[in-house]
Amino acid sequence: MIRPIIHRQLTRGDLACLVDEIARMDVSEGREADEALQAGAVDTVLDSPAALEAVLGRGGAPAPLPLTLLWYVPIRAQLRTRGISDILLADYAATLPVVFATVHRHSTIAQGEDGMAEWWRFVAALPQGTVAQAEAAADAAALALWWAGCFPEWVERGASGGGMVRAYVTFAGRMLALAADLLEAKAPAEASLFSRAAEARTELHASLAEARADYIGEDPHSSESRLNRFLRRLADN
Repeated sequence: MIRPIIHRQLTRGDLACLVDEIARMDVSEGREADEALQAGAVDTVLDSPAALEAVLGRGGAPAPLPLTLLWYVPIRAQLRTRGISDILLADYAATLPVVFATVHRHSTIAQGEDGMAEWWRFVAALPQGTVAQAEAAADAAALALWWAGCFPEWVERGASGGGMVRAYVTFAGRMLALAADLLEAKAPAEASLFSRAAEARTELHASLAEARADYIGEDPHSSESRLNRFLRRLADN
């Protein structure tokens, strides 16, 4: 079952690399980030505009940082702009591309309705009301959000108007709600997380879709793509 893993697995070395990147772009910002880190204010550093700018490389190629930070910092920032400051939800969303980036066995079941149909058959075939079914529902939701957020063009292949992406996000919400319901008595912490994720499914998807533009897609590191991202960020500011 996919659980948030990034925040608790960040090492001091990872954070030091982030501080170095901040300092490379702005010495004073780097000094402030280092002081905050030394004081134990990790979340202050992760939430800082300087960290986001350093990770995104001013619109160029992503910074030479661990994959966890490359996804986590932008997704966390995107969720905050959408009114969601729940660190666990940001961690959950960022965990999806980090985990699935190295998993290939699911790559053949994401086109058209095949993905949802396949995942639902697997969930429905398990003993009803069990933890195993809850875990399968949670994983089906994670896969649906990952595909809809990171590979929408594959999800939409053969469809039109963004309907299939919305269907995947809706499916993810239903699977998260099912997992939350089944785990409420036996794993209340996980149930609470999945319940909040179900409610925030649209924002989670949007944060993945926005962050993926820097790492996934057609020629994401070409000069034209970098320039377009840089101009878009100028407009946003």
